Amino acid sequence: MQHFFFAIFFEKYLANSKIFCTFARLYVFIRIMIKEKIQNLLGQVESLQANTAEEVEALRIKYLSKKGLVTELFNDFREVPKEEKREIGQLLNQLRQTYEERINALREQAALQATKAEADAMDLTRTPDPIALGTRHPLSLVREQIIDIFSRVGFTVAEGPEVEDDNHVYSLLNFAPEHPARDMQDTFFIEKEIGVQKPSDILLRSHTSSVQTRTMLSQEPPIRVLCPGRVYRNEAISARAHCFFHQVEGLYIDKNVSFADLREVLLYFAKEMFGPETQIRLRPSYFPFTEPSAEMDISCDLCGGKGCSFCKGTGWVEILGCGMVDPNVLESCGIDSKVYTGYAFGLGVERITNLKYRVKDLRLFSENDVRFLQQFEGC
Repeated sequence: MQHFFFAIFFEKYLANSKIFCTFARLYVFIRIMIKEKIQNLLGQVESLQANTAEEVEALRIKYLSKKGLVTELFNDFREVPKEEKREIGQLLNQLRQTYEERINALREQAALQATKAEADAMDLTRTPDPIALGTRHPLSLVREQIIDIFSRVGFTVAEGPEVEDDNHVYSLLNFAPEHPARDMQDTFFIEKEIGVQKPSDILLRSHTSSVQTRTMLSQEPPIRVLCPGRVYRNEAISARAHCFFHQVEGLYIDKNVSFADLREVLLYFAKEMFGPETQIRLRPSYFPFTEPSAEMDISCDLCGGKGCSFCKGTGWVEILGCGMVDPNVLESCGIDSKVYTGYAFGLGVERITNLKYRVKDLRLFSENDVRFLQQFEGC
């Protein structure tokens, strides 16, 4: 009987031993498997690459999400024998930290690349938002239109300084020493000896004719120039006058230039600027630098020449002064008046703009009121 019980005990013991060995081998297998996975994943971490935020997020999901490869190892960690947990736990924590650092580094790198790509694609010459793009000033529009019209008949643009001397502004243009324009109440002088007229007096030019004298002194005929620019006069600011305004003056000097040539050029300008139905008339006038001299009127396009409040019932509107260049001016500038003749004209840009756009107050052109300027968008 004792042998019988011993046999049964030995049989159960052997069976339990087999089960124990099986579990032992299983734990060893799990430990080895986890360590191999950890080593494999550590070997992959440096090879991870991502260029965009979407690619970085895909890597995070693959490795660190709830079903990620690193997280699955933590689930397997439950089966590790107690005496192995410390070692395996340290390895797993190191693995997770390594992947988190790598993915964070890739995220920063992707953000920098996105910022650089955005900066490379940015047009640094563009007007910054939200500043809206402006439009051209009405005076600039009309000035360019005037220049374009006269350029079609051979005129080229000439420019000169706004701060001039008396010689180029008055003396060479046949102004008498006692002419009112040379008084301080009419002209802005910068340097002037009181009571004495000197060619060296410095002033703000009162007309762009000074550019004409500089051109005649520096060039040989034939001369065909257009002189646009800003001029200054000592006047009270009102709806009809200002202390600065803009002019465009023209000069043509050659052999056999006649008053008929002047009239045809001005008629061409009037029709191009104000319409093909526009008529002109020339009235005798006086300017120190032209002889004969005239003022030119155009037919009022509001009333068709019948008379209205705008043209003061006359049917005509004055727009410019003109005439044949005085022989004294030619001689003063070193041009033989017996060989060459010429004509000159001058018009105010504000005056033409008033007529073209029906602007009744000169002050609007210099007040920078956006409500006024916005009316010219698309012109």
